[in-house]
Amino acid sequence: APRRPGRLSRPELELLETTTKMFRQWDAQCGGGLRRKAVVGQLHEVTDLLQEPQRETTTRRLFKVAAELAELAGWMSYDVGLQPTAQKYFVLALHAAKEAGDKPLGSYILSSMSRQMIHLGRPEDALELIHLAQYGSRDCASPRTQSMLYAMEARAYANMGQPGKCKRAVRMAEDAFSDAEDWDEPDPDWIRFFSEAELYGENSHSFRDLAYVAGRSPTYASLAEPLMEKAVQLFAEDHEHQRSYALNLIGMATVHLLQREPEQSTRYAAQAMQVAKKVRSERVNTRIRKTVDNAVREYGDLGEVIGLTEQLAAELPETAEAV
Repeated sequence: APRRPGRLSRPELELLETTTKMFRQWDAQCGGGLRRKAVVGQLHEVTDLLQEPQRETTTRRLFKVAAELAELAGWMSYDVGLQPTAQKYFVLALHAAKEAGDKPLGSYILSSMSRQMIHLGRPEDALELIHLAQYGSRDCASPRTQSMLYAMEARAYANMGQPGKCKRAVRMAEDAFSDAEDWDEPDPDWIRFFSEAELYGENSHSFRDLAYVAGRSPTYASLAEPLMEKAVQLFAEDHEHQRSYALNLIGMATVHLLQREPEQSTRYAAQAMQVAKKVRSERVNTRIRKTVDNAVREYGDLGEVIGLTEQLAAELPETAEAV
């Protein structure tokens, strides 16, 4: 027999929304490897509910939950190295956000896809996705969301070797973020991660990436260092975003390598390893290995670097199990 519309009660719907927030917190704290299957399972439950008759408002909220869960499943897949799987979930998330009529959420999903493109060495594709996100949410995104999009635009320009456009996007990110506290409406939970620490981290990574593209430029590395230092200090006090803390510690290690300061670099890399042991993130592990390899290539005879390679072999597993 057909079910009557509205079979999903308001408390049940609110519980689904709360659970999605909890999954997002777990991902920030523990990495994508630990809860990915639980998120995928929850996503299947929500898509099943969408096949049943519901009230129109309930359907829209369910699509929003589906979009957030699919984005999170994509993000977690990306974090553990399952890149094609991640892309499939991101596309599903975009479709669900469109059905929910949530343009800012759609822009956030596009920004996640952009991050993946930068990771895969495709900054032109990353820039195209960010421009789509900015255009689609130009009249409705909060200052915090706009700031995040500008910061990602800067990352794309940095990886394309366009310092002028990169610096302009960094300034726009800072300007938009300065308006975040004056925004009248509460920010959605999915953008809550974009804190002052995250802004410093993103902008410092843009200057760090520019340094690499410009042939290991000490000028851009020196621009990255004070911003990265602030990000590391703020994330050290933030027990929820442990993966971001690890990534910025690695970023600091790479900046010191660019500045030809291997002793300081090994200190930050060793700290990153300690945090990485608590976070199931192949992305973090891969970046640590790459940083240690670079240190060995340039300063392999240095005692601190030899000690770091021994620590890496003893403490960091070769691959994070993708579960």
